[in-house]
Amino acid sequence: MTEASGRPIRSRSVRSSRRGLRSGVFLQGKAITPGMALGPAGRVEELPLPDITERYSAIGPEAEGVRLDEAIARAFHQIEKMRDRLVGLPEEGREEIASLLMVYERMLGPSRLVRQVRERIADEGLCAEAAVSEVTRELALQVSRMAEAVARENNTQEADANLRLAGEFEEIGRRLVRNLTGISYRAFSSLPPGSVLVAEQLRPADVAMIDPARIAAVVTQGGGGADHTAILLRALDIPAILAVPNLMAQVQEGEMVVVDGHLGTVTLSPNETELRLAAESAQREVREKRAFGRLKRLPAQLQSGEDIELSANLELPAELPMLMRNGAKGIGLLRSEFLFGEREDLPDEDGQTDAYRAIVQAMDGRPVTIRVLDWGGEKGRACMRRLGLAEQVADGDNPALGLRGVRLLLRVPEVLETQFAAILRAAEPEAGTAIGPVRILLPMVTSSDEIVDAREIYDRVVRRLKRKGHTLPDPLPPLGIMVETPAAALTVDTLARHADFMALGTNDLTMYTLAVDRADSMVADRYSPLHPGVLRLIEAAADSALRARRPISVCGEMASDPRVVALLIGLGLRSFSMNSASLPRVKRLIRTLTLEECDQLRRQVMLETDPVVICDLVRQFAT
Repeated sequence: MTEASGRPIRSRSVRSSRRGLRSGVFLQGKAITPGMALGPAGRVEELPLPDITERYSAIGPEAEGVRLDEAIARAFHQIEKMRDRLVGLPEEGREEIASLLMVYERMLGPSRLVRQVRERIADEGLCAEAAVSEVTRELALQVSRMAEAVARENNTQEADANLRLAGEFEEIGRRLVRNLTGISYRAFSSLPPGSVLVAEQLRPADVAMIDPARIAAVVTQGGGGADHTAILLRALDIPAILAVPNLMAQVQEGEMVVVDGHLGTVTLSPNETELRLAAESAQREVREKRAFGRLKRLPAQLQSGEDIELSANLELPAELPMLMRNGAKGIGLLRSEFLFGEREDLPDEDGQTDAYRAIVQAMDGRPVTIRVLDWGGEKGRACMRRLGLAEQVADGDNPALGLRGVRLLLRVPEVLETQFAAILRAAEPEAGTAIGPVRILLPMVTSSDEIVDAREIYDRVVRRLKRKGHTLPDPLPPLGIMVETPAAALTVDTLARHADFMALGTNDLTMYTLAVDRADSMVADRYSPLHPGVLRLIEAAADSALRARRPISVCGEMASDPRVVALLIGLGLRSFSMNSASLPRVKRLIRTLTLEECDQLRRQVMLETDPVVICDLVRQFAT
C-alpha cells in the first residue's frame, strides 16, 4: 500500500515502550514470484567496489594483461563453482541458471568485451581495473539506450532483452573488478534457516548461491520484473518482491517480515492476527502446490471427455524449466526474436540451428511451434537499424499498418531463408529417430499470396538442404499462419487452402478490430478482448478452420484466463498456448467443466452487445 507519491504507508507505527518494536509497517514493491512467506529479516549487504583512482598503469601493458588473464581465469573458476552448486537446487531452476552461466562464459571468452578491454590496456595504457570498468560501462550504456529507444516504440519484449544484456555486461564488469582488487563476495550461508533475504540489489549470480530450503523469501530494493534476477527467482519458485523503495532504511536485522508475492506487499513487524493469517495462507499454498504437482500428471480433459491441448508460450530459453514444471504439453508459440535482439549482426544459420535444436531436445518429444521473426511496423525498429535493415523500418504515422511480420520477411527473403533452414536442420532426426514434432508459424498474414510466396521460399530451402545431404524430417514441419487481423479471421477458409494450421493472436486481433492501442493511455480503457466484435471474429475463424480440417489454437493473453478459456471452448477452440504460470489454473478449471457448460456460456455471451456485461458474465462463470 502506497500513497500517490510512492512513499510507504505506515499503520500502527507507534513504538511499544515495553518491547521497543514498531508494529505494522507496509511496503509495496514489484511482485515477482507469487507466494506467501514469513520469517525473520536477514539483511545481506554487498561490499562496494573500490574507487579507481589511478586510471593509467604503473606496471605496463604486459603486466596488466597478465593481471586481466588471472582475473578472467578466476571468474571461470567461480562460475564453475556456481555450476557445481546447481546439483543442490530444484530441478526447475537448474537449466535457467545454467544457461545464464553459459552467457557469462561466452562474455569472458574471445568476446568484444574482452577484446576492447585488451585494446584499452595496450593502446591507452590503462590499468586492468579502469579498462574493465570503462568498457563494460560503455557497452551497458549502449544497449540501455537501445532499450529506451525500443521502449518508446512500445516493444517491451525487445527493451527487456536489451536491459538484460546491459545487466550481463555490468555483472561481468563487477566480477572482474572484484577479482582484480580482491574485494570479497557476499555469502548467504550465514543466514538462519527460514530467513527472508533482504538486500539492496540481488545479482543473477547471487541467485545461484541461494538455497531455497533455507531462504523463505527474497525482497530487494532494486531490480525489475523482466531482468535475469527475476527470471531466476521464478525458476526457483521462491516468493519474491523486487523494487521496494527505501527498503534497506526500513528493515531491521531479525525483524519479523511477512512477504505477499501475489500483491507485492511486505509487512514489517506484523501483529499476531497478521502473522496467523499469513501462516494459514502459506499452508494453503503448500497444499495447493502439491495439488498442482498432481495435476501436472493428469490430462487436460473436460468432465464430458473432450481433450483440451494446453501449451505454453516461450520468449527465452531460460523459461523452459517453468514451462516443464507447470506441465505444458508443448510450446505453442516460440518467439524467435530472442536470437536477434541482443546482436550487432544477423544470427547465422548454424547459430540459429543450435539454439532451436537445444529447445526442441529439451522438450523431449513434445511439439514445438517456432514463429519466424515478427518485426516491422512498431516492432524491433532500433534493432533493425542496428542489423542493417534500416531501409525496411516504417517511419510513417501508422507503423502498425506498415511493413511488418511476413510482409517484412518477404522483402528480405534472405532472413526468412536462413530461419527456415535453421528450423529444418534443428528438426533433423538423430540416428533415424525424430527428436520431436516441429511446426513453423508465419506472423501477421493477411492474404493467400503471402503464404504462397513464403511457401515457395520454404520449398526452395528444402531442396537446397537435401542437395547438401541433410536428412530432413518426413513429413516436413507444417507451415502455419498467425491470424491477427479481421481480414485474416474472415478469410480463414481461403487461407486454409495454403496453410497447414492457424494460431489466433488475440492481442493484435483485438487491437486491429477495435482500432485501439492498449499502450495509449487515452484509449486503453476501450481495449477489450471480450468485445462482441472480437468474439464473433474468433468464432468465425474457429468454424472455418474446423470445416477446412485445419488445426487452430489461441496464443494470446485470452488463453491465460481460465474462465475466458471456457468461453473459447464454447466457441469451438480446443488448443491453447499461454504463459506457463497460467497452465495449472487453466487445467484445474477445465477438469471441472463439461462441454455443455462451456457452450451454455457461449450462448449467453453471444446474445450480449455490451463488453462490460460480457465481462461480468465470464467473471461470474463457475464461481
